[in-house]
Formats: sequence, structure tokens, C-alpha cells
Amino acid sequence: MMSRMMRAGEFGGMCGWLAAAMLAMILSWPSTAQAQDQVFVQIESNTTLATTESRARTYAQVLPDVNAFRARTGLYAIALGPYTAADAPAVLRDLLARGLVPRDSFIVDGAPYTAQVFPIGAAALAAAQPAVTNDTPPQTQAAAPQIIAAAPEPAPEPEPELEPEETLQEARRNEAQLDRPARDALQIALQWFGFYTARIDGAFGPGTRRAMSDWQQDNGFEPTGVLTTAQRAALFSAYESELAALGMDTVRDADAGIEISLPLAMVSFAQYNFPFAQFDAVNDSGVQVMLISQAGDRNTLFGLYEIMQTLEIVPLTGERARQGDRFLLTGQSDTLRSHTEARLVGGAVKGFTIVWPPEQDARIARVLPMMQDSFRPLEGALAPGAVPPEEGQAIDLVAGLSVRAPELVRSGFYLDANGLVMTTAEAVAGQCARILIDEAYPAEIALRDEALGLAVLRPLQRLAPMAFAELATAPGRIRSDIAVAGFPFDGALGGASMAFGTLADLQGINGEQTVQRLDVATADSEAGGPVFDNAGTVLGMVLPGIAGGRALPENVTLALRADQLGEALKAAGITTRASTRDATLNRELLARLGAEMTVTVSCWN
Repeated sequence: MMSRMMRAGEFGGMCGWLAAAMLAMILSWPSTAQAQDQVFVQIESNTTLATTESRARTYAQVLPDVNAFRARTGLYAIALGPYTAADAPAVLRDLLARGLVPRDSFIVDGAPYTAQVFPIGAAALAAAQPAVTNDTPPQTQAAAPQIIAAAPEPAPEPEPELEPEETLQEARRNEAQLDRPARDALQIALQWFGFYTARIDGAFGPGTRRAMSDWQQDNGFEPTGVLTTAQRAALFSAYESELAALGMDTVRDADAGIEISLPLAMVSFAQYNFPFAQFDAVNDSGVQVMLISQAGDRNTLFGLYEIMQTLEIVPLTGERARQGDRFLLTGQSDTLRSHTEARLVGGAVKGFTIVWPPEQDARIARVLPMMQDSFRPLEGALAPGAVPPEEGQAIDLVAGLSVRAPELVRSGFYLDANGLVMTTAEAVAGQCARILIDEAYPAEIALRDEALGLAVLRPLQRLAPMAFAELATAPGRIRSDIAVAGFPFDGALGGASMAFGTLADLQGINGEQTVQRLDVATADSEAGGPVFDNAGTVLGMVLPGIAGGRALPENVTLALRADQLGEALKAAGITTRASTRDATLNRELLARLGAEMTVTVSCWN
């Protein structure tokens, strides 16, 4: 974040003659503070831990009280102290006057820092910050995740008595001394406040200059497009105050085996409910976070991917990506947003979900990258028994979260080897935001014929069904045995069932030649299922149980005639296979054929 007044080699070379001068200077400085109004003098920041440790060791040869911290911005900061708020300005003036620290060094409290990384084992933050306690009563037998460094309310910082405001020429000269991390940090801060919209590249081109000029104008400065040292300090101070307002702190959850930065001003730990560590909304934020932790393999990962898509917290519209050992799920609706990512690491599935209302879009756009950058898997995973003791059991809940229910469920069957599905027009009659085959495979409407009452669906990915229909080219025989495959009870049984009956008539109740009447009972959700003869030829498709606005008797089912569908399918460019079956199948083989061919069709909103 801060510029460097000299190169590391030059800095180290000066150690000898500076040592004597420093002895006198150190004696004149106030002692490091012991009270809780303590602050630091931040002198430099870097992007890597290795560079930070090296620079901190170099500074420590000639300066006292050198510390290095990991900051919430993702950078590493080098700071002197801690000092009392009253003494720090004098220390900073002395350092600047002697040219021992960069000109844009500034005073900051400990809020922007999350953990000390130099010297190893030091506890400067503990001295500079009040202790953090968690007074929330335990929800389960497991302890709540550890908050490594909670953010206190930011106290007003004393204004350092810096030298008079720089001229434009001086500002340009000081800006030229900024290293790449400091230039990146400047762009990041401008981006946070919406002034800079391009990528972070450390190059101060026209876009960055325009962003600086806009920031200056918005804050009452002359819009020169070059920030002075004091203006950069003001920008970074405002940026770090914003971070503190979100309460971004590192949470280490030993039970879940996850370390991550979370916005603890918006969420707080609520409970474990396998495979989630749940953080619920606070301060009316409407935000929810769930850490995902479950021992398993790639099958576990892919199973979680499918399950998550059924939850109400994952709206239907959004990016879905499953690749290798990780997946991404996003969702957007008028009232809800969500982002889920998980990966397989060390024999466990680890990840997180964040859910928020649209009014929090701007804040989450800032929070999400920090969560992603800070996410770190640790040893261990949540135990399956990590559930609230009062948790009830319900088939419409997963880990206490509501499962999304479809608007309508009907049956269908495969028409060809690529996964085309025939179903009833009723199944897709509503405004379906998403149509799913077997609740897993998105599909689009390839044909919808209201007159016949049928629809044909094309999956958005190629499927390889175990069996598909061979359609009859001639009418069936009246009073012959038939079988109907379908999903009663809205598919709750998980597999297609088979009902057996007879073919009662080759026309509908009003004499329709495209319809046949079956002597068999079917449920509403079996509409769209195939009708077989005893050889496995598909004679037709079950229609909904209402004709002419009236419900049919219990043992009467209407079905389209397959031999009357050729022209309609051909006109839509749909090719089907004509049946040549003649060998009779026993009921077991017929039921197996029906189960392999029949699917659920669901309409989701």
C-alpha cells in the first residue's frame, strides 16, 4: 500500500551508520503503549508473505517495534507500534523528518489487521485491541467456530500533522515511488467505491487517472487525476473503514475444517446441521452463510451438487458448472440471490454458500471475492451427527433447509436414443421457468400440440436412455391386455410403477379417432406415461383424467393412439422407431422395460 523511500539493498547498506543515530532517537520516542487506545504507524504493504517478512526484517535492523500483519484487503502490512493515539503523531513526524519511512506512511488502529505474521509469536494486536468474547449460547454440543480477530468499532483516528499539501509536481514524484502492490491497492480502493471499473493491473492509464479525478471531485479536491500523499491516506482510511463496517473477520472452524473471512457484521454462527455450519443473518442484513464440510469422494461432491439445486435458497436461474473435483452454483430471482462453490480436497467436500436479498448486491459484490480469496481447507470434516438436538425429520427438508417443490409433475417416456421425451401438453402448459426430466436434466419444448394434447421435450444435453419407445403403426386389439407405466404420487416413490388392464375402445368418449379408452386406473401424475401391449410395443400415451371438463370414472383412462401420431411428429421433424415386436413379454420384463423408458417431467418456478 505504501511506497518505499529506498530499495531493499540500499536500505540494508545504511544499517551501520543509522544504528548509532537510532540509539538516540529511540530513547527520545515514547514507549510502546499499554492501554486500549493504541494505534500503529503503517509504513508499507506487500502482496506476498515472503516479501513482507523480508522487508520487515530489514526495517527491524534500524527501527524498533516493527510488526507485520495480514490485512483484510488480502495484502500484508508492515507497521510500527503500537503507540498511544496521543504519541503516534509525534513518532510519525520524527520518522518522516529523518526520512526513515515512506512519505505516505499513516496512523491506523488495529481494525484492518487480522493476524500478526512478524515477529513470529508476537501479540501486538492483542495489546492494541480489546478482547473478543462470544456470548451467544451454544446451539449444539460442538463449540462455535473461532473468530481469530473480531473487528471493534472503528475509533476516530487523530490527524497526523503532516507536511503542507504537496504540489502537483511533488504528488507526481511521490506517486512514481509507489511499487506494484501499492498501485494495485490504490486501484482496489477506487474500485471499491465505484470509481474504477477495469481490471487491477497497477498501470495508471487513462481509466485510473479518470477514476482518481472523479474521486477527488467527489471528495472536494481539485480534480488533477494524481492523488497526493494525504489524499491516498484518506482514500485508504475510508476503504478500511468500509471493511470494518462489514465486519470482515477470519473465522477458523475446527469442526468443519475450514478457515474463511466472513462479514460478521451481517451474519453470526447459529448451529451445525450436517453437512453445513450455518451462519444466520444479524442486524436485519438478510444474509446467510453456510460452510460446507463432509467427508467423501467425487460421488459425494456430485451428489451434493444435485441436492443443492433442489433447495429453495438456490433459485433456478443462474450458472451451473460441475467440472472435475469442484462445482459452482449461482441463482438469481426477484427476491433472492445465492452463490455456492465446493471442491474435493483431502478426502472431504469443502465449500460455502452465501445467500442474500437483492438490496445487498453491492455489498456482497465486495464480500464474495474476499471470502473466495481467504477460503482455506483445514484438517477434519463435520461428523454426520452434527445436527441440532431438536431438529425434526421431514422429506421436504435437507439439513433443516426447505426443498423446492415443482409446480407440476407428470410422466413421460423416451422417444429416441438421444433422449427426446414425449409427455402430455398439460405438463408444460404453465409458465415454467425450468423444465426438468427426472428432476435432473433441463429440457426445452420441441413440439407442443394442444389439439392432440401432447408435447415433445428436447434435453439441453444429450442423454443415453436404456430404452426408448417403439411405436405401434396399427391400432391395438379391443379387450387385449395392456400395461401403463408412470409415476403416481408425483414421483414420490422414486421409480416408475406398472398398472395392468385392458383396451376397452379405439375411440374417445365423443368418438375421437386419435384417442383410445383403457380399462385401468391411473393417477394424475401418471399422465404422459406410455401404454404397452403385451409385446412391449407402445400403443399410446396416457392423457389427463379429465374429459370435457368432467373427471373420468376411477377405472377409465384415456390415451392417445400411437398409430395416429405419425403425421404430427413427422411435421415437427421428429423421427421415431416403428415397432416390429411380436414376442409376448411376461409382466416382470414388461415392468422392467417400462421403468427404463419412463421418466418424470416437472415444471419449476
